[in-house]
Amino acid sequence: MKTKICGMKYPDNILEVGSLLPDYMGFIFWEKSARFFDGYIPNLPQSIKKVGVFVNETVENIIDKVQKNDLQAVQLHGKESVEFCLNLKTEFQNLKLVPIEIIKVFSVADDFDFSVLAPFEAVCDYFLFDTKGKLPGGNGTTFDWKVLENYPSNKPFFLSGGIGIEEMDAVNAILKTNLPVYAIDVNSRFEIEPGLKNVQLCKDALKRIDTDTN
Repeated sequence: MKTKICGMKYPDNILEVGSLLPDYMGFIFWEKSARFFDGYIPNLPQSIKKVGVFVNETVENIIDKVQKNDLQAVQLHGKESVEFCLNLKTEFQNLKLVPIEIIKVFSVADDFDFSVLAPFEAVCDYFLFDTKGKLPGGNGTTFDWKVLENYPSNKPFFLSGGIGIEEMDAVNAILKTNLPVYAIDVNSRFEIEPGLKNVQLCKDALKRIDTDTN
């Protein structure tokens, strides 16, 4: 099971969390976020994939951030269309930036219509399901994971949305189902303040996921 720690902001904290070897670390390039990242990413272990999080950004600006920060994945957290994802994927291929992963986010409520996912399957590598809230992400609340029982696809996905240490038993329970959960994504519930992660909490969570899913 893969793990992602998102909303990183401060170099020393990035290095501390990086020493725990999550599979992904997320950096938010949306200026309205309290976790907006505009610094530099220190050298991390090569096993960690750096993810740029974008909200309704242009293809050109995404590519600029990818190249400047040596990103291995982009997370599209806005209202990006199928055509946008295809254009981005094509530009990555043209610039020989493949295999940069494209993660398309969908905000989920109890009445989520899973049929909207089908056109995106060919233009992204993963889906990410987050809780529908006032902000594109980082709302700190979970959605009812039972809605995922209606998931109609084999496309692997990241599970996100207000996951804290208290949810680890529920996380491990869903990992034992037939759902194609690819990664667990944590953010605000593991923070001392926006963008500053509690390293011990992160360590405890990664250990529990690793231990309980092996």
